[in-house]
Amino acid sequence: MTDTDIRTRLHQSLARPQLTEGGGIRHFIGVEGLNRTQLENIIDKAMGYFDDGGRLINTDELAGKTVMNLFFENSTRTRTTFEAAQKRLGANVLNLDIAKSSTNKGETLRDTLWNLEAMSADMFVVRHSASGAAHFMATEVTPNVAIINAGDGWHAHPTQAMLDMLTIHRELCMKSGKSFDELSVAIIGDIKHSRVARSDISALMTLGVKDIRVIAPKTLLPKGIERYGVSVFEDMEQGLAGVDVVIGLRIQNERIGSPLLPSTSEYFKVYGITDARIKLAKPNALVMHPGPMNRGVEIASSVADGEQSVILKQVNNGIAIRMAVMAMAMRGQDEVKGLV
Repeated sequence: MTDTDIRTRLHQSLARPQLTEGGGIRHFIGVEGLNRTQLENIIDKAMGYFDDGGRLINTDELAGKTVMNLFFENSTRTRTTFEAAQKRLGANVLNLDIAKSSTNKGETLRDTLWNLEAMSADMFVVRHSASGAAHFMATEVTPNVAIINAGDGWHAHPTQAMLDMLTIHRELCMKSGKSFDELSVAIIGDIKHSRVARSDISALMTLGVKDIRVIAPKTLLPKGIERYGVSVFEDMEQGLAGVDVVIGLRIQNERIGSPLLPSTSEYFKVYGITDARIKLAKPNALVMHPGPMNRGVEIASSVADGEQSVILKQVNNGIAIRMAVMAMAMRGQDEVKGLV
């Protein structure tokens, strides 16, 4: 079986729990399994949540629906933007305090979810340290509740990928007239342990980007990543030459001082995103970062706060994207249940 056959089978298997028979979104577990039209529909839906002045609007698309945020892993930015999105959609929002939940008293995840479903939950937004947790919930435990993956292990962070795509669309494609097919994108940092990198690469490929570059030391690259259609660079200067978008990734503190990453100063010296290195990219290249940033490790403050940085715009775009996928998934669930 070829690598293409494997990717096709994976794409098909991941499409099954996510989509309705008509191709609508029922769960949002990963960008894998969705085609270009479906990703473009998410972007278009998100664009509809901005008024003519670029401000986010409120709707009643989730009025009467109960959304539960189940964050089994710490998060500030993702959880806050999801909650902001839910309230803008008019949903009833409940945040489960995992530290005090029954899963810490020996109850299984399955029983916890069934009990929450019995409380008339319509949607779970889930972040979990176990890769595949959202897929497990959607297929094995609570298929009648819309599942939105807010990050699972090293596997995927699909709403982050889509807010990155929305940012590129709004800040580069719309302003320059370029399509995704014409772009060159560089992703820098801990590719090996990054769910953001995996989801970004998948979304970029699906949207037609042909020049995707990953830049990292060998110790922070997953084995065989070339099979996914990306170009691998260990040299920053070569990797950044002429790119349209530069995406930095967070270096997790537990990697520092290990055989993977000797020191922060050495990493910044070789792989830090600096003013000098950004000049190697195209003059209007976007600088992006999923956050939280380690200034002086992954990125210089002058770049993070500079004119080419769209990092804060990513946060605002995250609310629109999360509104879009939740509204679309809830409609997909209602279609399956015959409610619309």
